[in-house]
Amino acid sequence: MLNDIILIIFFYAIFAYSVIIHEVAHGYMALLLGDPTAKYAGRLTANPLKHIDPFLTVILPLVMIFTLGIAFGGAKPVPYNPYNLRNQKWGPTWVALAGPASNIIIVIFFTILAKLVSLPTALKVDIINNLRQADWSALATVVQGSPATILFTICTMAIFWNVLIAIFNLIPFPPLDGSKLLFALLPIKMEIVAILEQYGFILLFVFVFLFVGPLSLLLNFFWQLFFTLSL
Repeated sequence: MLNDIILIIFFYAIFAYSVIIHEVAHGYMALLLGDPTAKYAGRLTANPLKHIDPFLTVILPLVMIFTLGIAFGGAKPVPYNPYNLRNQKWGPTWVALAGPASNIIIVIFFTILAKLVSLPTALKVDIINNLRQADWSALATVVQGSPATILFTICTMAIFWNVLIAIFNLIPFPPLDGSKLLFALLPIKMEIVAILEQYGFILLFVFVFLFVGPLSLLLNFFWQLFFTLSL
């Protein structure tokens, strides 16, 4: 039981740091493009205390992990002023896409690292399957006492969360990052953009409810892709 809890703590900690890195990436991209707001706010740091939102970063994901084995959530949004950006048309898009890009980079890094871990393929597959099924007891039994299995498990957790965070944030509805790319590509009037941003959360929930099947297929495709590459 104790080993199960330790695994869940690792699972949650990797989620928390993944969403924090996502937000810090927004801030660094804004800084590169001319806006120092996040820097002056002290948000360009890996210190989790600067980024934690009590509900989104702690309560919601922990409750979902313990009940569903998967979670949604986030860190406090990094502040930035789009009017400071040198490129007013594409600047906000690059700032937005920096978040998912950071998660994709993390996925690639941990996929390569997992590939380098010397374990039998069958054992790696067993770890991946137990993780995806949130079978903590079975996973604890497999990884117990082996540094290699522990390292591979951490890699798979990082792949799992960062694929989820990247794909979810690319959904083209406010306040998610994908909406900024949509607004830059399509000639949408500012009035319509304002309405979409005002009711973005409602539209997002409707979208997820209506397209949960295709969204799950998309997530499973990328999970399967990177997990297979990690073997």
